[in-house]
Amino acid sequence: MTGLMRGWFAIPLWKRVLGAMVIGVALGLLWPAATGAIAFIGDLFVRLIRMLVVPIVFISIASGVTALADPRKLGSVGARTVSLFAATTACAVSIGIAVGLFLEPGKGAALGTAAPHALGEPKSLYDQLMGIVPVNIVQSLAEGDMLAIIFFAMMLGFGVILAGDKGRPVANLLQSAGEVMFHLVRIIMEVTPFGVLALIGKAVADNGVAVFANVGWLAVGVAAGVILQILLVHLPLIAFVARQRVLRFYRTIVDALAVAFSTASSAATLPVALRIARDDLKIAPGVASTVLPIGASIGKDGTAMYVGLLSIFGLQALGIEPDASMLAIVLLTGALAAFGTAPIPSASLFMLAAVLASVGVSPEQTALIVGFILPFDRLLDMTRTVASASANLTVTTVVARWEKAIGDSTETEPLSQEAPQ
Repeated sequence: MTGLMRGWFAIPLWKRVLGAMVIGVALGLLWPAATGAIAFIGDLFVRLIRMLVVPIVFISIASGVTALADPRKLGSVGARTVSLFAATTACAVSIGIAVGLFLEPGKGAALGTAAPHALGEPKSLYDQLMGIVPVNIVQSLAEGDMLAIIFFAMMLGFGVILAGDKGRPVANLLQSAGEVMFHLVRIIMEVTPFGVLALIGKAVADNGVAVFANVGWLAVGVAAGVILQILLVHLPLIAFVARQRVLRFYRTIVDALAVAFSTASSAATLPVALRIARDDLKIAPGVASTVLPIGASIGKDGTAMYVGLLSIFGLQALGIEPDASMLAIVLLTGALAAFGTAPIPSASLFMLAAVLASVGVSPEQTALIVGFILPFDRLLDMTRTVASASANLTVTTVVARWEKAIGDSTETEPLSQEAPQ
């Protein structure tokens, strides 16, 4: 038994996760009844990871800010992070719109067969911006309000810096808590292959691989959009700005991409992304712990691409031919909506109302579109979350390069070398 366990842990985590995906697909196709018996493992895995999200966001940002020490450096990291994510998000919406216009996935969609899905009132831009400042931080922590948690954590870290020597005990406490959380992440990440097997198996058993026959062109559009976003936006940033070997970089972050695909949640991917950034990419903890949690909240390239694509899908399904001004409005509101989307599965569907409302689509029509997509959204969501995970680690690596906060181990190296595990 000891030998088997030693052999199991000797296999890189990403290989175990990919193997679990293959087994999960096979189980869902060949023995779908069995997936119900193991579904609780997938649910437990997601709960374990989501359990870590709030404390990791709070502790890692607060400790990351204190580690930067120089307030001017903090301002530089923050400005560069937000600017880069804004740029990649705008590119993602544009790619989603372009793919939608090219493939025309919405033409002929049978919306009349869909059951409307109530969306509720979308938050205005004013409410989203005001909500960044928490009235009650304890309530924000309990509700998982990421933008409010990030704001307070940054303010706390900044206050520790300004307190100087008197703030040192708090800084040490935050750094120590960060180390404890990293070790907790290592433990929970070992559950990943089993959780992925259960999640993928249940998704395939519930929907089957033929699920995409119903929304085939939309599924093709999502896959194409993710690939284009990575090829046209992320790869140039990695190769020419961060000056990393592209293949080596993606071999290194494959664990995070696998977790993103299996959980369909940017927030759930955060713990493993933090571990990869610090241990494998050799990014300074101060930068990684500041940029990655911000990215988990606002770095939504996959969501942005999907919102752009789905907006075009909805307009086409309703028989509306978008003109240039309408496309510009979709681009602007789509980028803003993606920034405010919660980092949880299917959240982007519920931001669609804000985008379509800006071009005159009624809430009732939007509810019909969402009702048509919702039964298939889980598998589509799994695909597009990969782009968000890729964006988060890409931006973090670029910012680390600009701040000279990345180790030499990820410098350009021959492709024949193995990525660190």
